[in-house]
Amino acid sequence: MMSSTGTSPPAVAVPGRGVASARSRAQRSTAVSTSPRTAWNRRVSSASVTVDGEVVGAIDGGLLALVGVGREDADGAWETMVRKIAELRILDGERGVEESGASVLLVSQFTLHGQTRKGRRPSWSDAAPGEIAEPVITRIADGLRARGIHVEQGRFGAMMQVASVNEGPFTVLVEC
Repeated sequence: MMSSTGTSPPAVAVPGRGVASARSRAQRSTAVSTSPRTAWNRRVSSASVTVDGEVVGAIDGGLLALVGVGREDADGAWETMVRKIAELRILDGERGVEESGASVLLVSQFTLHGQTRKGRRPSWSDAAPGEIAEPVITRIADGLRARGIHVEQGRFGAMMQVASVNEGPFTVLVEC
């Protein structure tokens, strides 16, 4: 990028990051948040979550919804996520969970917000902290139940073993 004088913007040493141009600094400062509420909705013939050897949630057919809550999610995004999970037409016959009477296994997964653009270690800074994410996951589960959908859940914050028999495979990313 050339300035009005025909020269490039000055390079500046950034501690711990080397030299950065004015252009790259401006791009970073105007970056839009890339942390929407995210869910991977997977059509399954069965799915379960086990914690410490105990099955805490299981379904026979429906959707396995792996949901990540972002640090900068809009307050009402959970309502959109409920609608998407309930109505997304990815089950047999192009029907949604609500229409077909299928179940949902809802699993909180902060790692959906892992950033891997730089280095070898993912950054989790876009994921909402637990005290923010847990009530959102509860609202999503309650919202689905209010629509008459059978919901099973993982255990928030626990080390979970998630097992699924995927159909298709058919997996859809939802961001809202």
